[in-house]
Order: sequence, then C-alpha cells, then structure tokens
Amino acid sequence: MHAYGDASVIRVDEVPVPVPLPHQVLVRTAATSFNPSEVGLRLGLLRGMFELPLPHTLGWDLAGTVEGTGERVVGRIDTGAAAQFVAADRSLLVAAPSTVPLEHAAALPVAGLTAWQAVFEHGAVRPGERVLVNGAGGGIGGFAVQLARHAGAHVVATASARSASVVRSQGAAEVLDYPAGPLDALLPAPVDVVLHLVPGPVPDGVLRPGGRLVSATTPGPSHFVVRNDPAQLAALVALVDAGAVVPDISDIVDFGRVAEVHRAAEAGAVRGKVLVVP
Repeated sequence: MHAYGDASVIRVDEVPVPVPLPHQVLVRTAATSFNPSEVGLRLGLLRGMFELPLPHTLGWDLAGTVEGTGERVVGRIDTGAAAQFVAADRSLLVAAPSTVPLEHAAALPVAGLTAWQAVFEHGAVRPGERVLVNGAGGGIGGFAVQLARHAGAHVVATASARSASVVRSQGAAEVLDYPAGPLDALLPAPVDVVLHLVPGPVPDGVLRPGGRLVSATTPGPSHFVVRNDPAQLAALVALVDAGAVVPDISDIVDFGRVAEVHRAAEAGAVRGKVLVVP
C-alpha cells in the first residue's frame, strides 16, 4: 500500500529480492495470513501504534523455507510477510509444525500468540473453570477455545450459526448464538473468566464476582496488546504437532485477492483464518 485508505490502495508490486543483514535469513514465503487488525492499519487507524513508512508491505505472519538450508520456519515479523521472499530476523523464527502443511503454519503467530497470552497469562485459566470465549468464530477465538479446553476449562463460546459446528469441534461445551439476545440472558450462570475477542463493549452480567476479564480488543484495565514471543510460539507449534491444536483455515487466497479479503472482513464475512499465498 502506497497510501492509507480503502481496500483499493492494496496492490501487487514488483520489487527486488531483499538482501538479508547478518542477523537475518532469507525466507521463501509459503504463506502469510490475514489479521483483522490489518484493516485498521490500512485505514490509518493504528498510526499512533504503528508509524510505518509508505509504501508498506502487509503481513505479520510468516511461514516459509530458509533459502540455502531448506529449514521450514514460522514466525511473527514486524512487517512485510506478504512477499515471495522476506529477510527475517533469525531470532523471531521457530521450526514450523511437521504435521500440517507449511502454509497452515502461517495461521499461528499473531492469532495463536494472542490466544495463548489471553488464556495462560492474562486469564490464568485453571482446570474446571468456566471460560467464556466471546467471539470464538474468529481467528483468535478458534485458538482460544482449543487452548482453554487444553487447560482443562469448561468452554462456553459465542459464535454465529456459520461457525457453531467448528467451534464445537474445537472443544466448546456450549455455543451461544450471539445475535439471539443479551449474553447474560443466554448464559445459565456467570463464568470464571471472560476472553473478550470482538470489537465493542464487554458484555454485562456474565462474569462472576471476583472473576477475570481479558480483552484483546476493547481499551480498558483488562485490555492487553499481544507481544512477540518465539518461545510461546514454539510451545504452540508443539501442541499442533501433538494434535491438541488445529489451525482453522477458512480460505486460501493469492496476493491478488488480498483487497477482496479486506472488503469481506469489513462486511463481517470472514471467519477462522484466511491464508495468503504468493
């Protein structure tokens, strides 16, 4: 993107193959993935957080093969994963899962790390607790459901009809149809932990007294911004290889369709993780 604006500012450019610095490796990209926060980035709404020079190459999630060694890697990088080749800091990359296609690993870094930190750090989910994942049909939500279930929680999830069956397969014991009414009326009892993963206010009356609220979207005392943590990403990869976590891939598109994905996201028509391949 050479300017901020609507999805029409996204275009495919021909640029030189990057030359890695001494602390970097050259990665041939297998895939990156779309994250909804890239819509805000494109519109200029995140300029207070991300002051990026233009033109800007999209993409934070990187899965690919290291040139010269053939090593399969995955990692979260600062910018530019939506390219055929990426010069990436070696310290940010970990071995990709061996049990899923390399492209699917691109779903893990941003969404997976956000879910990991929501469940294990900020939510401190414990076995037997009731956990509400508000927005389970999104990319973060799918990982949050699986990780909370892996932590031994009883997972209650909100999801639309199009996502309900997937969310159940991921381990949600109860799935609430979020357009059906206020959450406090749909829930049989307040929960111990709320993981709020959708835009807008945190729902009232769903958290028990003394319970824990975590928000990845709404500013406030419970809000957190995901940090890059390769060690946590490696632990998430291990859960994928153990079969405890499965990336929910809803679509795979090429670079020429990225603007289309942005428009669909703005219309609320994207679920799970959308991969972007060269």
